[in-house]
Amino acid sequence: MYVHWCIRVSTPAHACTRMCDFAAGTNEAERDGEAGGLGDVTKQLEQQTLDDKEREEDGEEVKGQTDPPSVPICELYPSGDFPKGEECEYPPSKDGRSAAWRTTSEEKRALDWANEEMWSDFRQAAEAHRQVRSYVRSWIKPGMTMIDICEKLEDCSRRLIKENGLKAGLAFPTGCSINHCAAHYTPNAGDPTVLRYDDVCKIDFGTHINGRIIDCAFTVTFNPKYDRLLEAVRDATNTGIRFAGIDVRLCDVGETIQEVMESYEVEIDGKTYQVKPIRNLNGHSIGPYRIHSGKTVPIVKGGEATRMEEGEAYAIETFGSTGRGAVHDDMECSHYMKNFNVGHVPIRLPRAKHLLNVINENFGTLAFCRRWLDRLGESKYLMALKNLCDLGIIDPYPPLCDIKGSYTAQYEHTILLRPTYKEVVSRGDDY
Repeated sequence: MYVHWCIRVSTPAHACTRMCDFAAGTNEAERDGEAGGLGDVTKQLEQQTLDDKEREEDGEEVKGQTDPPSVPICELYPSGDFPKGEECEYPPSKDGRSAAWRTTSEEKRALDWANEEMWSDFRQAAEAHRQVRSYVRSWIKPGMTMIDICEKLEDCSRRLIKENGLKAGLAFPTGCSINHCAAHYTPNAGDPTVLRYDDVCKIDFGTHINGRIIDCAFTVTFNPKYDRLLEAVRDATNTGIRFAGIDVRLCDVGETIQEVMESYEVEIDGKTYQVKPIRNLNGHSIGPYRIHSGKTVPIVKGGEATRMEEGEAYAIETFGSTGRGAVHDDMECSHYMKNFNVGHVPIRLPRAKHLLNVINENFGTLAFCRRWLDRLGESKYLMALKNLCDLGIIDPYPPLCDIKGSYTAQYEHTILLRPTYKEVVSRGDDY
């Protein structure tokens, strides 16, 4: 069994709160150049104007974001009242009983308010994620190197999250896995890979405030022949989000995701494929400074009957493939993360001791990559890094790939199982 930092591998909304009443896969416009209806845009602008006016009346100075984005989210919302995600009523129980009572229960509302500081951290990180990914979509194009794409994204993300040691920053390296590579690829120094017109690129990056992690991903394509593949995976992710909830069994979420994903067929270059969920990649629960905190959300039937619980946060992510529907480790490793449960382990090599101190100080138990060690001025650290991996202190997470020649797509959101509502905290107008 392999346990990966953002996904587990095993062998067997923007400025205003919106109520969740969507049919999966039908409520977003995805491709660059697409936009919602004129009425939707008008409503959004009117709501934004109302929100700004309310803040002005409350004595809050309303700042605008620059282009390119440079104003930290905490300065855009100095009152700390960050935009909520998409608030959804929980799904009915199996006996048909509605969960609407949670929204009016004084007890649940009090519990919700008691955790408001935590929800606020998630929302601040989510707003940074929304603005960064909107910025990325404005310039990402074929011909750019993957290193330039990642560094430009990360520079913006660091500014908007107002990076501050372990209190605020990037939650894990920017994944930009291409085509048959589904996850955990980010370029190491000197990687010459260039994004091409016919590539299917998964952009998976994370932000955090006080260890409250937003794990959210989307797929970038330029050739419209992949539209149906993206639609299938987006629909499957939204289905998982819709079915997730307090007391819901994880295996039931996986079964509904698989049913939706496999209902799609795609034609690429004259060949028809049934879209397959990548069965050994899953969503997961999220804990403070811990991207994978123990529970997995499968994307196929089977799996654990463990239930989701009130107060938890989850990354609901699905991967669709035109290949085998299973991934394996391949290519050069770039992602690493300290083992969350590791105790004291004697280290003999002085350089390994030094490197571990650098990792503890800058990343703690959050994932990191070799580019980030380079950025800190570290050099000639590969032997020390291997030593820490051999000792079990650091875990390597190599790229995860389906068969060559296949195409894989990913969509992911972070959801909060609040006492009153399920909040798709990373939801935006894009997906």
